[in-house]
Amino acid sequence: MSDIFNQAYLFKFLKFGVVGFSGLFVDFGITYLTKEKLNVPKYFANAIGFITAATSNYFLNRVWTFESDNPEVMVEFTEFFLISLIGLGINTLILWILVSKFKMNFYVAKVFAIALVTVWNFLANAFITFNPDRAFLIY
Repeated sequence: MSDIFNQAYLFKFLKFGVVGFSGLFVDFGITYLTKEKLNVPKYFANAIGFITAATSNYFLNRVWTFESDNPEVMVEFTEFFLISLIGLGINTLILWILVSKFKMNFYVAKVFAIALVTVWNFLANAFITFNPDRAFLIY
């Protein structure tokens, strides 16, 4: 567990954060468009925004953050996407609690949900999806 706190992981976390920040614009943009302009129900619009951002984030994280050279791109993408779907579940649960129970503004609650899910997504992807030692053993 001490490896997570070393300089390389901290630098990757910062890069992951930059990619995630770009995904924030994708997520909010798609969520806003689908919810406000297309009148899609808010939690479904949230899912569409989140999944679109997760897909774009995979490619940026593969190339820039983790510099993956794993030839099994579809396996890697599937792992990343499944981790993102778990993150979506966590995101939606947090969003639902903050909006329905604490009457927080939907978009403010979304910021809190994204911050917490970012930690989950980084750790899961660092130790599963983009772990070169694990990839070497499997592939």
